[in-house]
Amino acid sequence: MNRVFVLLALLLVLVVPARAEMDGDCVYTLYSAGGEELTMRAGRMYVGDEYISSDNQLYRVASVDDGNRTAIAEHVGEATLDEAAATAFASLIVRAESEKKIAMYSTHSDESYVPSDGESSKLENAGIYDVGESLAESFEKLGVDVEYSKETFHPHDAGAYRRSRRTAEELLKDSPDALLDIHRDAIPAEQYETEVDGEDVSMVRLFVGRSNPNGDENKAFAQQIKAVADEEYPGLVKDIYIGKGNYNQELYPRALLLEMGTHEIEKEKAMASTDYIADVISQVLYGESAVAEEEGAAQSGVASGIFWVIGAVIVIAVIYALASTGRLSAIWNKIKRTGSEMTGGVVGKKPDKGDKER
Repeated sequence: MNRVFVLLALLLVLVVPARAEMDGDCVYTLYSAGGEELTMRAGRMYVGDEYISSDNQLYRVASVDDGNRTAIAEHVGEATLDEAAATAFASLIVRAESEKKIAMYSTHSDESYVPSDGESSKLENAGIYDVGESLAESFEKLGVDVEYSKETFHPHDAGAYRRSRRTAEELLKDSPDALLDIHRDAIPAEQYETEVDGEDVSMVRLFVGRSNPNGDENKAFAQQIKAVADEEYPGLVKDIYIGKGNYNQELYPRALLLEMGTHEIEKEKAMASTDYIADVISQVLYGESAVAEEEGAAQSGVASGIFWVIGAVIVIAVIYALASTGRLSAIWNKIKRTGSEMTGGVVGKKPDKGDKER
């Protein structure tokens, strides 16, 4: 009987803090040395954690007060991109002949959105999978193949990353260009609400684990994503948090955790942000904007089709002219008239009334 009580006590110790963090009760607030609030995080902050703010200022946590769940960070300076780490992506740019592939999974398989799902945690049909599926579709619209694992790793506790590690390793066997762990935060909604291109969407926080040998590369990946987002869709990427732990990111130099909104925000806003963040990540991995490439290809196809039609009509005109007149001058006049009529005067000389009457 005593053993049963001991086991129950251990379960309470493990499960209660995990749910508290999940539901937003274990929220730490980060302040500057001058007392300015910098950000909030659902989960502990540790000395040595780093934070890159929306305006690209780098801070490092210098002290933590666990009792009040606050931390103080020193201002290091402007965040700069580690060029040595950034070269890890050079081989990926403009891979026209290669298949574009991204792998995704969700370690915290219960995460949901209260306004849309009715609760912050659902053991089945969790809202995070709706957001992940939306992100996968956004990538696929850009010509990127996505393998999104729907495995679940309950419960939401410290062992979740150990359980999801096997899935991450399986996904990496196909050598994807990036490995993304899709989450949502658990801090107040106003911390994530924004507008991009006139649309109400959720911000995206990029989270990097600093306790792994790929930490520098993962951080560089996050900084490149933020740099492109800041240029293309200002306000989309909230910030970058570099926290204690590895989060399975030691498995790959292009592994990243994405916080797609928070538990208090509408799930639809998180889903609305997926087109934008997918385009940003595609630009970082493959060069030019996939959206621009897609539109350019469509326009090129239309233009090419028009000129093929014009060429075919001109050939027919030549044959008709030879058959009806046999004279080169008449052939040329018919070609000009045909080209002008097909293009509204852009090709050839638009015939006047006299030409038509004759």
